[in-house]
Amino acid sequence: MTAMAIETAAVAAGTADAVRRRELAVFLRSRRERITPEQAGLPRGPRRRTPGLRREEVAQLAAVGVTWYTWLEQARDIQVSAQVLDAVARALLLDRGERAHLFALAGTADPRPGSDSSCVTAGLREMLAQLEPLPACVHNARYDILAHNRTYGRLMVDLDALPPEDRNCLWLHFTNAEWRAGHLNGAEARRALVAKFRASMAEHIAEPAWKCLLKRLLDASPEFAEIWARHEVVPVDDRKDAILQHPVAGRLNLTHNSLWTGPAPGARLVTFTPADQDTRERLHRLHAWALAQGAPQEAAAATAA
Repeated sequence: MTAMAIETAAVAAGTADAVRRRELAVFLRSRRERITPEQAGLPRGPRRRTPGLRREEVAQLAAVGVTWYTWLEQARDIQVSAQVLDAVARALLLDRGERAHLFALAGTADPRPGSDSSCVTAGLREMLAQLEPLPACVHNARYDILAHNRTYGRLMVDLDALPPEDRNCLWLHFTNAEWRAGHLNGAEARRALVAKFRASMAEHIAEPAWKCLLKRLLDASPEFAEIWARHEVVPVDDRKDAILQHPVAGRLNLTHNSLWTGPAPGARLVTFTPADQDTRERLHRLHAWALAQGAPQEAAAATAA
């Protein structure tokens, strides 16, 4: 790349960052001005002229510096951590969509991403339980694990011991050492999963939650970044069976089955059936062990809203 091309790219990147900061500043002001002091649990006072909350009141509620928050609303070029954005989102009473938009504008992954857990009905949860000892889960198109039964919850890692934001198949495949070690065909599975994710993201390219997950993966995993750069796509329904090595049950040869749970592709029910008799017997052993570990009776891994 020539020096002129590098300079042009740098200017373009700087312009894009400036636009994003301005959008963030306007968004924060608009959210601040719509909240009454009473909604935030603050006294109104006799001489209030400002619509909504004052900047210092937001800073107080979020436990951040007034100067820092003022700079944020002035579109200054400052570093913003996920923890501080989380506090600001709470102070401004942002709903799930607004919160996702805030983090997307800030270019930061949300530590508490929203989920589609509302599409996991009581009937689906009952179905998951009835499928035992077969491992089964419900995930959305981003591969967030929304619910699972006890066998699936102990299939590769203890899912319930993980933070909600880490209960994502892509994240586990590329960052969780225990999950990776259990997949004997992991390299093939990871490549296929990235290709499916790219195919799915084509319909969600501008959605903040998708962009946040992509940025988080690119930042955390050089392997993901390398595979993502290949621009490979495969149909979402392309089936890849799993070959797992469980520390208690042993080798599991599993056939992957899935179906969408509604008219729109909001959530997918995924089950794994044994590919041979040995695996069938080992799944019963795994299920018994999961019960002995005290896995939750209601197998739900809904991501925090």
